[in-house]
Amino acid sequence: MQLTFDILRGVHIFGGFLALAVFWIPIVTKKGGRAHNRAGRMYVVAMGGVSATAFLMGAYRLTWDAGPDADAIPFAWFLMFVSILSAATAWYGIRVLRHKRRTAPHRKPLDLLFPALLFASGVGISAYGWAIHFPLLQYFPILGLFLGGTQLLYWLTVPAKKSHWAVEHIVGMLSCCISTITAFLVFGAPRLLGVDSVNLLVWFLPTIVFVPLIIGFANVYKRKFDDRRLKI
Repeated sequence: MQLTFDILRGVHIFGGFLALAVFWIPIVTKKGGRAHNRAGRMYVVAMGGVSATAFLMGAYRLTWDAGPDADAIPFAWFLMFVSILSAATAWYGIRVLRHKRRTAPHRKPLDLLFPALLFASGVGISAYGWAIHFPLLQYFPILGLFLGGTQLLYWLTVPAKKSHWAVEHIVGMLSCCISTITAFLVFGAPRLLGVDSVNLLVWFLPTIVFVPLIIGFANVYKRKFDDRRLKI
């Protein structure tokens, strides 16, 4: 089992660094352009691998070997939650593009499963965090509650504005960026810096930085597309 875990960790690290290397390209390049699309696809593929390996490594820590660290179990739950957050937001960011012309509620099971799982895991992990008094697990999963709830609402309602798909694509992909950088700060940065822990504020820094960025980009595309109400 240890060999399997080491392989998963190697794939996870490679995918994580690839995602960190390219995530900024779609943000700064022309939206819909060649560089934007290519880097975006590369980022989604990398995050797919990162999410899958993170979930499996977290499950391994919970069921086979938690290790000597007293916080290994809480961090394993956090790793699994981040894997769900990353997968759900990346999937959502891609799928809203595939269905940008929809004029009715969208009820495809897989598109509803991811946000439902994200919402449920947010509830469960946050409750667990409060039970063990672990601040990272108390507050960070609230992001999953919000995103999972808003994704479900988006799919199950009729789009009211022309900008709906562009705004939701931005929300999905930049939310995935939050999970990418947060996971690096929680797991990667302490090891690279040779420290035992990082200030809690640093862990929440990606959320603090990216939420205004999401709002800013969303407002730009609302102004660009919503010169009139979408006619259904």
